[in-house]
Amino acid sequence: MDIKQIYQKYKDIIPYAIFGVLTTLVNVAAYWVAAHPLSLGTMASTVLAWILAVLFAYVTNRKWVFHSEAKGAGAIVKEMISFFLCRLATGVVDWLCMFLFVETLHWNDVIIKFGANVLVIILNYVASKLVIFRHKS
Repeated sequence: MDIKQIYQKYKDIIPYAIFGVLTTLVNVAAYWVAAHPLSLGTMASTVLAWILAVLFAYVTNRKWVFHSEAKGAGAIVKEMISFFLCRLATGVVDWLCMFLFVETLHWNDVIIKFGANVLVIILNYVASKLVIFRHKS
C-alpha cells in the first residue's frame, strides 16, 4: 500500500486526529487559565473550556475534516445545532469525569482533563462521521 492509498483510506481520520489534538490543547489550555490564574473553579473552568473547544472544533471539522456539504443559512444552522447537541452530550462525559475524579476523588485535574478528552474525541468522531457530517449518497 502506497502513501496515496493510505491517505485515501484514512482521509477523515488523519485531519480529525490533528484537529483533535489542537482542540484538546484549546480545551486544556482554556481550562488551565480559567482554573488556575483566574481561579474560576473546576466546574466553571470545565464549561468555559468546553465552549471554546467546541467552537474551534466546529469550524475545523466542518471545513477541513468532514468537508461539509451544507449550503445556505438553514442547512448550516441545522448542522451547527446538531454538532453542538452531540458535543453537549460528550461534554457531559467530560464534566462527569472531572466531577468524579477531580472533585470527588481529588486526582490531578490536568491529567484527568487529558484522559477525559481522549474518550470525548473518540465519541465525537463517531457522532460526526455517522450523524452530523454524513454525506448523502
